Amino acid sequence: MKRKEREIKIIYVYVLLVFAGFLAIPIIQLLLQSFRGDGAVGLSNYVEIISERGFLQALGNSVVVSLSAAVIATVLAFFLAYTIHYTNVNKKFKKLIRLLAVLPMLLPTITYGFAIIYSFGKQGLLTRLFGRQLFEIYGFWGLLFGYVIYTLPISFLLIFNTMGFIDKKFMVVSRVMGDKPFATFMQTVIRPLLGTLAASMVQCFFLSFTDYGIPASVGGKYEVVATVLYNEMLGSVPDFGRGAVVAMMMLIPSIISITLLHYLEKYNVRYNKISDVEIKKNYARDGVCSVVSVLILAVMLSIFAVIFVVPLVEEWPYRTNFTMEHVEAVLEDGSLFGVYKNSLFVAVCTSLLGLVTTYGAALATARSQLGQKWKGVIESIALITNTIPGMVIGIAFMLVFSGTSLQNTFLLIIVCNVVHFFSTPYLMMKNTLSKLNLSWETTAALMGDSWAKTIFRIVTPNMIPTILEVFSYYFVNAMVTVSAVIFIAGARTMVITTKIKELQYYTKFNEVFVLSLLILVTNLIVKGVLGFVINRKSKKAKKEKK
Repeated sequence: MKRKEREIKIIYVYVLLVFAGFLAIPIIQLLLQSFRGDGAVGLSNYVEIISERGFLQALGNSVVVSLSAAVIATVLAFFLAYTIHYTNVNKKFKKLIRLLAVLPMLLPTITYGFAIIYSFGKQGLLTRLFGRQLFEIYGFWGLLFGYVIYTLPISFLLIFNTMGFIDKKFMVVSRVMGDKPFATFMQTVIRPLLGTLAASMVQCFFLSFTDYGIPASVGGKYEVVATVLYNEMLGSVPDFGRGAVVAMMMLIPSIISITLLHYLEKYNVRYNKISDVEIKKNYARDGVCSVVSVLILAVMLSIFAVIFVVPLVEEWPYRTNFTMEHVEAVLEDGSLFGVYKNSLFVAVCTSLLGLVTTYGAALATARSQLGQKWKGVIESIALITNTIPGMVIGIAFMLVFSGTSLQNTFLLIIVCNVVHFFSTPYLMMKNTLSKLNLSWETTAALMGDSWAKTIFRIVTPNMIPTILEVFSYYFVNAMVTVSAVIFIAGARTMVITTKIKELQYYTKFNEVFVLSLLILVTNLIVKGVLGFVINRKSKKAKKEKK
């Protein structure tokens, strides 16, 4: 039955207008700005930037440290995911790995750098425990450590999810055929994961290459592209033409990422059925994986211990008596607590607007009779937003909306977050909608119900767990993001992450850690409450099916 679908066409137009006005036009404006210089239009800015040894050095530094972090993060993430899926270690320990592996995602990356300084610096917490400084925190090693911690959770989620769809019965077949353990491991675990492992490295490289938060605190004299871009746009003498060129250069990894991810799709192995196979007992394997997992998590989380120590002592590291003065001072300071309230407001509004936008886009692609070309436009938008750096979006917004009524407004920050983080929530919505019965709308239409009524009364109740997951995803990312909002937040609309950057300039690290704790506690509460509701809904749905 052919449906008119007027509502879905309105939703589709809304989605296109949002991304035309807040993604396409700003990026085009940024491109045009990169060709303007000294009152003329041309390639002078590009020639000037590329011929500078400083920029080429920063580009090389970014590539080296980002590639190193991508390889290390993927290897460590593989160990954690393997321990959960392919060993017989305690189930509670496996749950603990899943929880702790993604914990750094609840903090802004700019906090990672300060945590590294206060953990591994000359007077750092871990330096004092070990009796010596383990490595030079400013420059390559500090960046590498920060990038690995930053990208490890993302890599873990990618590998962990794919491992769950690998059919383990082929391990049994391989052993029956007399293959050696190493050959079995390579053919039944590594081979099906090749595409995901490569995609993990691409994603980790891209995230490290485009991150600004970590270099802002531990970059030192080891310049990377992100710091060059920030200095060009918000330095003592801003140069928008040169900054636009650097921003466009940062899009090169985006184009490479899209190309590689398309190419890597053919390496993904899909099974018709996932068999429930009991893992073979191997105490040596389980012991090694357990020890390695504990070490990875201990090292990763140890640097965040300082967040709970420094703000709760009088003056680190000289007077270490317990005190709540720093926490109370932040809570009583109207300007500091005000940015926390701003962040909460932005996060909630981002989650609500993001829900409407992603749900509408997913309905257009998964539950409509629109042509494949029209659906392909939204798929392309999702791919682009997944790989475009936050700094580039922020700078594009700054160039386009400066001098307009949207400048320095909460609405601009909220829309920026919705556009920046669109890809993953959209895919979550689309995948769930695709699994629901596709005949519901047709059946309801035959019974005289409108499309909107069917969506609200039948489809949406079955989407509640995914809706809550999308809300949680947008909320957490809106609370921790810094790279985009740093260019568009004003004095009145400042959020926690931009305030932390300002506090860094005045070396007010107690306030930095208290605000970081507020972000962490808030995100943990939101994730915990929504996770509890999602689990209850999922259990109820399973009981109803039985």
